[in-house]
Amino acid sequence: VFKRTPCLFYIFKPILGSKSMSGAYLKSMLTQIERRFNIPASLVGIINGSFEIGNLLTITLVSYFGAKLHRPRLIALGCTVMSFGCLLISLPHFLMERYQYETILLPLENSLSSNSMCLINQSQSSTHMEKQPAGCEQKFGSLMWLFVLIGNIIRGIGETPIVPLGISYVEDFSKAENSPLYIGKSLTAVIGPFLGFMLGSYCAQLYVDQGFIDIEKVTITLTDARWVGAWWLGILICGSVSFLAGIPFCFLPKSLSKEGQTSDTELSSKTKTSLLQERGENQSKQKMDEITKGKSLFYNPVYMLFVCITVIQFSAFNGMISFMPKYVEQQYGKSASEAIFLIGTLPLFICIGYFLGSLLMKKFKVNTVQAANIAFWISLIEYLIYFAAYFTVCENSPVAGLTVSYEGIKQVSYMETTLLADCNSDCNCSVKVWNPICGENGITYVSPCLAGCKTSDGTQKRTVFENCTCVSASGFSSENVSAILGQCDKEASCDSMLQYYLILQAVWSLIYSFGAMPGYMVLIRSLKPEEKSFGVGIHAFASRTFAGIPSPAYFGALIDTTCLKWGTLSCGGEGACRMYDIVMYRLLKCFIVVHALLLLLFICITDVPMSPSDGPGSHCARHCTNTEQDKSCPMGFQPLKCSCCFLGKVASGNCLTAHTSIA
Repeated sequence: VFKRTPCLFYIFKPILGSKSMSGAYLKSMLTQIERRFNIPASLVGIINGSFEIGNLLTITLVSYFGAKLHRPRLIALGCTVMSFGCLLISLPHFLMERYQYETILLPLENSLSSNSMCLINQSQSSTHMEKQPAGCEQKFGSLMWLFVLIGNIIRGIGETPIVPLGISYVEDFSKAENSPLYIGKSLTAVIGPFLGFMLGSYCAQLYVDQGFIDIEKVTITLTDARWVGAWWLGILICGSVSFLAGIPFCFLPKSLSKEGQTSDTELSSKTKTSLLQERGENQSKQKMDEITKGKSLFYNPVYMLFVCITVIQFSAFNGMISFMPKYVEQQYGKSASEAIFLIGTLPLFICIGYFLGSLLMKKFKVNTVQAANIAFWISLIEYLIYFAAYFTVCENSPVAGLTVSYEGIKQVSYMETTLLADCNSDCNCSVKVWNPICGENGITYVSPCLAGCKTSDGTQKRTVFENCTCVSASGFSSENVSAILGQCDKEASCDSMLQYYLILQAVWSLIYSFGAMPGYMVLIRSLKPEEKSFGVGIHAFASRTFAGIPSPAYFGALIDTTCLKWGTLSCGGEGACRMYDIVMYRLLKCFIVVHALLLLLFICITDVPMSPSDGPGSHCARHCTNTEQDKSCPMGFQPLKCSCCFLGKVASGNCLTAHTSIA
């Protein structure tokens, strides 16, 4: 049954899909995890980067023992480990108590808590949330996010053998002319990330404790900063898919007959096994030679510049994708479910860009220097498009004491003291509570108490707060000013701005991925044949170590610096951020410095000579019309009388220039 390699390809493709599906889903749920565990974005970034840690822990072992052991069973084992990691990630939901968000409403009594309203000249212990027993933050449940961290590391460990062993297994037993087609179809599949984001969008609109509590008693909406979706449900689905996808590989043999071979020409199982073992031993013997020769990589300016470029570019891309749903939520006032759904369409454009980039390389036979120039101009266009997204903006929502004064004047404040004003100075309000209400004047107030509201009418989501002195203090003329639960809606122009932003992001994704293939060609062509395997490995290692692991953490830390109002833990500690200064957030997202440096590095590449592979016999030498000797060439230069090229430009000359030196 498994002697036909196309069948093997269709078995291998679901594994790649399940791997990318769980990765995309977890990225889409970072904001939900942040709110559920009440942790800052920097800590969420560490959780996101922990996948790469698990991958790096085992990549060396998999590379060394992969060819010696039963590869299909190792792949199946990796899928099982991935599913176990997903199970561990979801475990805190079943161990922790039900999610309790900050609220002034008591769902059991359907009434207001004693400290929710402005009670003039009455002591209501305004510091009830500030004064808590020592060690309260270390209660059971405060460190449950460690399960998510460890589970993601285990998921990274399980993912390690899937791609290298799966690709080598397909390549070994397929025709030489067919293996690129099989591998290319596998790696360019976008169904995994697309399904992951769509699943994330669906789970984000389900309440975290769906099925365990009465949803009618939940007083917050999908757009509320305290809303937490059913983040645990989707990761269980992803784990199940990974486990099921690995089952067929348990029944594959260690070796297969070559595609197209008949039974008369097939090798015996023992012979094929010995050949694989011999190849594995030869590969292990070559490791030390590669390490010894690899020293020359650090003296290769083109290669080192490209590694630096990759680290910078992957850092920006990884940080952007990780926190893009949060950006759409904060900037345009959309729910997490809507934001994830919109972001989930970008992988489609990325796939198209990869395909067009590969097609360009093949059709026009682009040489190395031309590829570097293409990468430069694509990077420039990418930079301009990214900068253009800066103008698709919405202003900060008017929140009294944070983005506007209580009189309605625009001013951004990171200090909690500005939440207090003359209109609520006698109310003894806590500045730690986040339970926003929307006044009739269109301004959001952090809590009914800080709005100066003295009475209320209705229950649950239909509660209306009345006699709010701070609403009238903003100049709103009415005898009985009132407010309702929740933040005020964003300005009407935000919807059109969001459309422009999504169009720019789609174009950016297309161009970014289009330039990946020319850039990767620069990497490959800058290496000698004997250096390519080791060089590509070092390139991947640097990308994961210096970009994949730290970038989500420091991007999260930068985002935390823009927080205007932090949430509060049940014991009074600082929790997840409830509101950001979206103007500063937007400035950080542009990464102007990073892209400027990226352009500088590409400029350096276009001015650095290519590797010796661009010498005689390469694309440059092929421009020569004859090979007549010319003794006038300086010592150390190739004596050729021809029309030769330097840095991609054809010019008449008697000698090939320094990069083709034979010295």
